[in-house]
Amino acid sequence: MSAFMIAVTNQKGGVGKTTTSAALLASLHNRGARVLGVDLDPQGSLGFSLGLDIERCATIYDVFRGELEPQAAISHTETCDLLPSNILLAGAELEFNRPGREFMLKTALSKVEQDYDFIIVDTPPALNLLTVNAYVAVDKLIIPMAPEVLSLLGVSQIKETIHSVQEYYNSRLQVLGILLNRYNARFNLNREVLELAAQIAQQLDTVVFDAKVRGSVSVAEAPAHGLSVVDYAPTSKPARDFEQLCDQVAGPRFPRAERGGRG
Repeated sequence: MSAFMIAVTNQKGGVGKTTTSAALLASLHNRGARVLGVDLDPQGSLGFSLGLDIERCATIYDVFRGELEPQAAISHTETCDLLPSNILLAGAELEFNRPGREFMLKTALSKVEQDYDFIIVDTPPALNLLTVNAYVAVDKLIIPMAPEVLSLLGVSQIKETIHSVQEYYNSRLQVLGILLNRYNARFNLNREVLELAAQIAQQLDTVVFDAKVRGSVSVAEAPAHGLSVVDYAPTSKPARDFEQLCDQVAGPRFPRAERGGRG
């Protein structure tokens, strides 16, 4: 059985893509799933957040260049297996100009997907070749956004790219849902953005997730410890919110694991 593949995407930065990717990987792993994270952001934040020295390990760039098979480029962390990236990937748009370049990730993952239950792809804050590669390879998209108007604008701009990929490369691509990060229902703007997000979700034939991820200092602290917030502060509000999101992603096959830990 092949892996269920999800890309976490929004071309706007600072909306919680990497935090969401790391939390899903950690929560799925804690539920007993075999998980692979793929970092397509040249900043390499996902690998760094999960404790990797991204300058001293093989990366997805080596795979795209044909220098390594995907299996040989996978690093192993306490949280999950990981295909990391670093700044060398920044030149992908210019360097990889061969025919079929939109299928580089799909080709790579086809060689390892049978080894995993879930593959989570963290995308760059841009609608570029790397993002298109993610959309071509995966089954579903999760679109995180911050409760602010500019973040909404980013979500609406994704629509055209999704439709193009569905038409030309990957007809099965669907948006699993829109995720509100740093959400505080007490603020008027947050509630207004939720209403607007619901309208955009309707246009994308999807939903706004019931799980709304609340803010906490633990989210900022966790990467410095090489952990997802789910493992760093499992009883914190955002960790509990991400677990609720994972309930929907994992389904009945991987129910939530009961665990204690740091508050």
